[in-house]
Amino acid sequence: MDFGSEIIVVPAIFIGLPWLVMHYITKWKTAATITTDDEVLLEEMYSLAKRLDTRMDTVERLVASDHDDFRPARVTANLEEDNAKLTELEQLLAEKKGAAR
Repeated sequence: MDFGSEIIVVPAIFIGLPWLVMHYITKWKTAATITTDDEVLLEEMYSLAKRLDTRMDTVERLVASDHDDFRPARVTANLEEDNAKLTELEQLLAEKKGAAR
């Protein structure tokens, strides 16, 4: 190898390669965190999901009262099994708010 290629290869190995690895490690770690905007969006989505669940229960109850042959997709309104995911999310949000204070 001549001196000209050593000037390029040595810095590329000892400076360029570690910089490249550290750059992508930093990108990976920052992408894995949830931001404040993400938390706000999740809370809005949760409240929307809860409102839609309540509306769905109401619509199914009204249609079932008007039509005897109607069979709702959910066996009963406000069934604990149906609302388990929303309850779990509500508990996580309460814990998060409690830890933030």
